[in-house]
Amino acid sequence: MTSLLESYAAITGNDVIDQLRQLAKPLLNMKVVHVNSTKVGGGVAEILEKLVPLTNELGIETKWEVISGEAGFYECTKSMHNALQGDKEHISPQLLTLYEETNLANAEKLRSVLDEADFVFIHDPQPAALINHYPNRRGKWIWRCHIDASHPYRPVWKYLQKTVGCYDASIFSLPAFAQPLQHPQYIIPPSIDPLSDKNIDLPPEEASRVYNEFNLDPDRHLIVQVSRYDRFKDPVGVIRAYQQAKKFVPELQLVLAGGTATDDPEGAMVLREVREAAGDDPDIHVLLLPPDAHRTINALQRAADIVLQKSTKEGFGLTVTEAMWKSKPVIGGDTGGIRLQVVNYHTGFLVHTPEGAALRIRYLLHQQEMLTQIGAKAKSYVRENFLITRHLREYLTLMMGLQYESQYRIKLG
Repeated sequence: MTSLLESYAAITGNDVIDQLRQLAKPLLNMKVVHVNSTKVGGGVAEILEKLVPLTNELGIETKWEVISGEAGFYECTKSMHNALQGDKEHISPQLLTLYEETNLANAEKLRSVLDEADFVFIHDPQPAALINHYPNRRGKWIWRCHIDASHPYRPVWKYLQKTVGCYDASIFSLPAFAQPLQHPQYIIPPSIDPLSDKNIDLPPEEASRVYNEFNLDPDRHLIVQVSRYDRFKDPVGVIRAYQQAKKFVPELQLVLAGGTATDDPEGAMVLREVREAAGDDPDIHVLLLPPDAHRTINALQRAADIVLQKSTKEGFGLTVTEAMWKSKPVIGGDTGGIRLQVVNYHTGFLVHTPEGAALRIRYLLHQQEMLTQIGAKAKSYVRENFLITRHLREYLTLMMGLQYESQYRIKLG
């Protein structure tokens, strides 16, 4: 039976897999724990779903724990998320108290697991305060920020900084996202899993099934945006871009495909706004998909002529990478991690406004040769930079660096 790691060799080559095994040797039998706030919904859960078993297969005992809380806790952490991305969110003392109490309750639940870990990766603000309840921790704790924190709202960042400054290291997706902290900082962009249901090649009959399922016309141009219903993803801006482009490309249809995350209380409100903006246009398809609709998303991205990710703020944007892996040109917001993926005029286009997005839609649909060339370059760029094997390699390198740093300090001591 082919191992999980060996399954990637056909895509990455054997040398990449051999390198992972070599890097893992000094870490054999160590214990690693990842902690986040949701098992489904959002890019963090998707990454951990495959990163954890891959790390286990290398002989490093790895677990994934999920914290829980009541509605007020997620209201607080959503405000923290927005504040890190620059919104002036004023969080009440009552919500901050609930945040701290929820982390304390989860710290007690996870104590036996986290006390034994050699490395603990805490993802984003939701579980960040766990560290306050482990003053005598044995392992190395790393805060992994998946958010564009380049220009945070200072009062909220000042509050969080007291906590995240206690970590042994932090990880950001881009250098511009990092904030001054008195510990080592690592830059590790996210990645996609090319063998997941969301990215694997689909049989032609399955790929074409979405036309009937969602009443799409296979003979007309299709643009798609896949994302949570979040204002920072600007789904209403996508509708405006479509409406402007359709004046010049009448045979155009739009799919907005999204779901909800258990740690995002604003999703239902944004979904209502999107449906209002779509009105009664029969060519705008607003889909609310379940968390496990991976193959449906895969098929929609493959059916698209162009994929949009018109975010106004974006930590990375895994849906950009997913579309590029399927040889699709992406029109993305000129922000955050999208800039790392969309090389303007090469793997897609960066835009600031609905008008700019509409202009690029018209251009690509009237330049089919250019559309195909950009799509081919996009896939090659993902293969070189954004597959999960690269992501795993950088996590292993980080752990080795922290391990050797500790050994060096012990020798000096």
